[in-house]
Amino acid sequence: MLIFGFVCSILIGISLGLIGSGGSILMMPVLVYLFLVNPVTATTYSLFIVGFTAGIGSINYFRKGLVNLYIALIFGIPSVLSVFFTRAFLLPSIPSVVFTLGNYAVSKATFLMLIFAVLMIFAALSILISGFKQKSEELNQPHLNYPLIIFLGALEGSVTGLVGVGGGFLIIPILLLLTKLPIKSAVGTSLIIIASKSVIGFVVKANSDSVDWFLIAQIIIFTLIGLFIGIYLSKKTDGLKLKPLFAWFLLILGLYIIIKETFIK
Repeated sequence: MLIFGFVCSILIGISLGLIGSGGSILMMPVLVYLFLVNPVTATTYSLFIVGFTAGIGSINYFRKGLVNLYIALIFGIPSVLSVFFTRAFLLPSIPSVVFTLGNYAVSKATFLMLIFAVLMIFAALSILISGFKQKSEELNQPHLNYPLIIFLGALEGSVTGLVGVGGGFLIIPILLLLTKLPIKSAVGTSLIIIASKSVIGFVVKANSDSVDWFLIAQIIIFTLIGLFIGIYLSKKTDGLKLKPLFAWFLLILGLYIIIKETFIK
């Protein structure tokens, strides 16, 4: 299981490097089902791994001038604040048994995994419907809807804080729609936002949780190996053409998690 988990970590890194986003959403099920980490603790581990990897990946975008710091601040500040409050107050307030349906009790761990599965399905459908098509518009003094961007930043941050994902599958469509950033700039800006809020989210819970740094370090090493492989392959492959295949994989995995958490116990 450990070996398979490390192989999946490499594949996650390849996905991040090749298509720019989405790979981090696979980290939670890998941690829970392959490394046997408790789902609540896995949200903490996932935030650090995702944040660290996103930070490394953003360096390449910085060098190419594909990071818009102005947009990153407008979207990122409310997102970071939302992550902090969600991790510090909302997540600890969720009871150990969220609700019961007859004789079936939905635990906190199961509840988080079900939310995560729904997000995976949502991400898959958004990719399949929109295709993340390349935007040709450049950011040239657009009329930004600041209240909407701030609201969506805070909403996206709460998702990150709750289930421990980077949120690139949510951030990139928002940036493309509301800021008219080209796809590559949206990816680069997204990586900076992900890195910032993931570190904050990890620090909030790391003080109270026992962190297995050795496991985290091993996963990061294999994920970075995959990241550099993905970046290399991205120069030879059109990552946009791979997104539909990745979306179908997310859809199937999301349905599997729902079935496993509700029927296979």
